[in-house]
Amino acid sequence: MVRFKNRWLLVELIPVGEQQGNPTRLEAKQIWAALRESIQKYFGDVGWGSVSHSLTVKYFSPTTSICIIRVARDHHRVARGGVTLLDSIEGIRIVPYVIDISGTIKHAQLSAIEHNRKVIAQYRARAQTSASYQDSYDDYLEASTNEIQALRD
Repeated sequence: MVRFKNRWLLVELIPVGEQQGNPTRLEAKQIWAALRESIQKYFGDVGWGSVSHSLTVKYFSPTTSICIIRVARDHHRVARGGVTLLDSIEGIRIVPYVIDISGTIKHAQLSAIEHNRKVIAQYRARAQTSASYQDSYDDYLEASTNEIQALRD
């Protein structure tokens, strides 16, 4: 039996302009559609044909604007190119930032959880709250960690 080898892209979609600081109202299927358009625009039908069977947005958090994208190992450069060339999704201007590329979902999960903790710490620093302060971010961190850990290949 042959195993399909994938790459997992951890991407932060940083909102620009009036959406900055507010949770985005995007969904995984909108991100997938924008990726499809970007890949078709910049890499043509051949580029889209190479990644279309394996490209999947497995996770998206509107609070921290991170998503986990799965793509076949042989064509992950096309997917990454499509991600970095995105400038807007559904009219929301964004700047994509590829945080990590990993070979297993486990490493993508660990990177996502670590990144979520850093972003929440930045939110708390802006609000000037102490680390021991209980707020909705604690609930979010627990819920997002459980959701990320529940992802399966």
